Amino acid sequence: MEGNSSGEPAADQLMTTTSRHQFGDDPDEPAVAISVIENMKEEYGLFVWPCSIVLAEYVWQQRLRFSGATVVELGAGTSLPGLVAAKVGAHVTLTDDANKLEVLDNMRRVCHLNKLHCNILGLTWGVWDASIFTLCPRIILGADVLYDNDAFDDLFATVTFLLQNSPGSVFITTYHNRRVP
Repeated sequence: MEGNSSGEPAADQLMTTTSRHQFGDDPDEPAVAISVIENMKEEYGLFVWPCSIVLAEYVWQQRLRFSGATVVELGAGTSLPGLVAAKVGAHVTLTDDANKLEVLDNMRRVCHLNKLHCNILGLTWGVWDASIFTLCPRIILGADVLYDNDAFDDLFATVTFLLQNSPGSVFITTYHNRRVP
């Protein structure tokens, strides 16, 4: 662990933890475990949100549907749903905002930690660079990607493009309503 000049750990390293997520409780079928490096800084993509756990459980429950499928996770952050999809045999591309280098680096570390090969791609919603044109997913995942009203148009434009680029594909999302009554 790197520290500062006094030998103390850097402040953001003190906020880093590794969480472990288990899927499957059937004694006849092996469980899947995923470790995720989280950082409790004020960065959306560096900790596991509850909707991510729900979507990851869905992937596990529908693992036969995901096995062998081409999957893109939008706004993946800590990537829990995409990592579960990779564990069950999907070909996974994990994406997050191209400008969030710390999040993209964390995605690489988490894949390495779990001994999984996933493509990592900086993909900013609504930005039409070459990377989006190469994606042809069968399944598009998005855990809690509807948190920012200002991003809706760009998110939906990106999802629409991916769905049209891959006829027969589906978008599966989980959503947490944060609106105060």
